[in-house]
Amino acid sequence: MWDDAFPSFLIALREGLEAGLIVSVLVATLVRAGARSRLPQVWTGVLGAIALSMSFGAVLTFTAASLSTAAQEAFGGALSIVAVAFVTAMVFWMRRSARSLAGEIKEKVTGALAMGTGVLVLTSFLAVGREGLETALFLWTTARAAHESAGPLTGAGIGLVLAAVLCWGLYRRVLSIDLTRFFTATGAVLIVIAAGVLGYGLRDLQEGGVLPGGAAYAVDLSGSVDAGSWYSSLLQGVLNLTPTMTWLQAAGYVGYLGVVMTLFVGGVRGGAPSPSPSPSPSPSPSPSPSPSPSPSPSPSPGPAPEPTRRRPAWLVPVAVVAVPALLAGLVVALAHPEPAGGETVAVSAQDCGRGFTAPEPGRRTFRMRNTGDQTSEVYLIDPSSNAVYGEIEGLAPGTTRDLVATVAGGTYAWRCVPGDGKAVTSKTVRVDGAAGAHAVVPVSERDLAAPLAAYRAYVDRGLATLVTRTRKLSDDIRAGHLDTARTDWLTAHRTYASLGAAYGTFEDFEQKIDGRPDGLPGGVHDRDFTGFHRIEYGLWHGEPAAGLNGVAQQLADDSAGLRKAFPHQDFDPSDLPLRAHEILENTLQFELTGDTDQGSGTGLATADANLAGTRELLAVLEPLLSTRAPRLLPAVDADIARLQKLLDSAHHGTGWTPVDRLGRVAKARLDGATGQLLEDLSPVPDLLEVRKSA
Repeated sequence: MWDDAFPSFLIALREGLEAGLIVSVLVATLVRAGARSRLPQVWTGVLGAIALSMSFGAVLTFTAASLSTAAQEAFGGALSIVAVAFVTAMVFWMRRSARSLAGEIKEKVTGALAMGTGVLVLTSFLAVGREGLETALFLWTTARAAHESAGPLTGAGIGLVLAAVLCWGLYRRVLSIDLTRFFTATGAVLIVIAAGVLGYGLRDLQEGGVLPGGAAYAVDLSGSVDAGSWYSSLLQGVLNLTPTMTWLQAAGYVGYLGVVMTLFVGGVRGGAPSPSPSPSPSPSPSPSPSPSPSPSPSPSPGPAPEPTRRRPAWLVPVAVVAVPALLAGLVVALAHPEPAGGETVAVSAQDCGRGFTAPEPGRRTFRMRNTGDQTSEVYLIDPSSNAVYGEIEGLAPGTTRDLVATVAGGTYAWRCVPGDGKAVTSKTVRVDGAAGAHAVVPVSERDLAAPLAAYRAYVDRGLATLVTRTRKLSDDIRAGHLDTARTDWLTAHRTYASLGAAYGTFEDFEQKIDGRPDGLPGGVHDRDFTGFHRIEYGLWHGEPAAGLNGVAQQLADDSAGLRKAFPHQDFDPSDLPLRAHEILENTLQFELTGDTDQGSGTGLATADANLAGTRELLAVLEPLLSTRAPRLLPAVDADIARLQKLLDSAHHGTGWTPVDRLGRVAKARLDGATGQLLEDLSPVPDLLEVRKSA
C-alpha cells in the first residue's frame, strides 16, 4: 500500500503547493488591500475547480475509460500554457500593486480588479483547475496500475493536507511582513515555477503530437544524474526540471525565465517608489464618517423605481459545483459503461476469445470471464510473434477479472491455457493505425537453457575458488596469523558474495556459510552462528585463534560440501531473471545499511562483489534482453558504471571505507545510484518470465 502511496503523495503535494501558492497570495493581497468583499470570487473559482476535478475523476472511474495517451498529453499541455499566461499576468499585477504601500494601495488594487468581475474567479479557477485535473488523472492511472485505490488515495490525501498546511503558514506570514519584499520574493519564485510549468506543458504538447521535436533532446543527463536522488526528486517535483529536456522545452524554459525575470526585476528596481509609511495593520480601514446631508431641491415627482432584485449569495457557488457534477453524470449515463470493464471475453478451452471484437486504439480494459471448469491463464498476444500485450494468471472457473492493455495498430488474439496445459488460441483481429503498443516476446525454459548452463559453469568455477580460499583462511587461523587471516577472510567472502544468483539453490549451505546472528537466541555467541560472519566477529573483536579454529575449519568443510553438491542441485531457470534484481535489493537492504557488518567495516567490498555477480548474470542474459528491450542494457550499463565509480572511490589500497563513516552526501549518492540501477533492472523479471503462451 505505502509504495503505491508515495507517487500520489508527491504529485498531490506538488500540485497543491503550485495552486495554493497563487491562491494564498491572491487572498492575502485582497485582505491587505481591504477588499475582503472580493474573497468570495476567489473561493468560488477554487470551488469550481475542485468540483470540475472531482467530476473529471468520476467520469474516468465510472466509465472505466480514459482519453487516449496523445489526448491526455495535449489537454494537459494546453492547460499548462493557459495557466502560465495567467500566472505571469498576476505576477506583474502584484509587482505593480506592491509599489504603493500607503493608503492608495486600496485604490490601486480596486483599479486592477476593475478589469472585470470574473478576473479573480478565472485566475483562481485556472490555478487550481489545471493541477486538479492532472492530479485526478494521475490518481486514476496509478490506482488502476496498482489494482487498488487505498494507497494512492491515502498518499494524495496526506500530500494535499500538507500542502494546505504549508499554504496556511505562508498566508499567516504574509499578514505580518512587508508587502513590497513579499511580492518581490514570491513574484520571483512564481516566475521560476511558471517557467517549469511552461516547459512541462510544451513537453506534453510534443508527446500529444501537437508540437514537433519530441525526440530532439537538448539535454540528456539520464546516464549521469541519479533520477532517484533527493535533489533530483526536488528539482522534478518543484521546478519540473528533468534529466532529459527537448530543445523546445529548454528554449521555452530559458526564454521565458530570461525575458520575464528580466522584466520583473527591472520593473522592481526601476519603478521603486520613494519610501512611504506602511498601511494600517487593520485589513479593513474604518470608513470615514459621512457628512450630514444638506438640503437639496426635490426632484420632480414621478413613478417610483422598481426595486432591484439582488442575486442570492449562494447561487454562484452552488452553480459551479452543480454544473460539473450534472455534466459528469450525463457523460456517465450516455456512455452506458459495462460494469467494471469493457467487453466481456470468455476464457476456456471451448470458448477462448468468444465476445472479442477489434478494439479501438488506446488504453483498453477487457473483462475476462472463465467459462470453463479449470483454472486458466489468459494472454493477449500478437499471433504473428507470440508477443504478449497483457496477461492474467490463475483465473478460477466462474470468476471475472479485468485485463488492461494498450492497443495500437497490429494483430491481436487471445491465448487461453487451462490447467491441463493445452493452449487454445482465438481468432485474430486487426487494429488499424500506427504501431506502438508494447509487447513482450515470451520466453520458454528452452530459451533459458543456454544462459543457465553458462551461469552454472561460472558458479562452479567460483565454488572451486571458494574452497581454495576458505582452506587458506582456515590455515591462517590455525597458525595464529590473524592479520593475514583478516585479509584472506575478505578475499574469500567476496568470492562467495559474487555468486548471488545461485543462493536459492544452495539449500541449507547458505545459512551455514553466510548466515547472520539475527533471530538466534544467543546472538553472536549462539552455537548455530557459523560461517563467514562468525569468523568476522571473532577476528575484529579480539578473539584468540584457538577459539576460531573450529569455526574456520567448519567453513572450509561446508564450502567443499557445497561445491560437491551444487552440480546435483535443482537450479530453476526462472530464478535467473529474478536474481538480476534481487542481488542488489539485498545489497541495498543489508550491505549499504551496515546490517551485516560484524566489525570488519567491509560492507562496500561485499557490495562491490555483488555488483560483479550482477554484471556476470546480465552477461549471460544479454542475448535474450537485447532483442526484447534494446534500450534497457545501455541504461543498465550506465547505471553500473556510475555505481562502480562510487564504490571505487571508497576503496583505498586493500582497505574500504566503512558504511557508517561515509559522508551524508556520499551515502546519498551511493543509495541513489543503487536505487536507480534497481529501477532500471526491475523490468527484467517480466521481460524474461517463462510463459505458457510461447
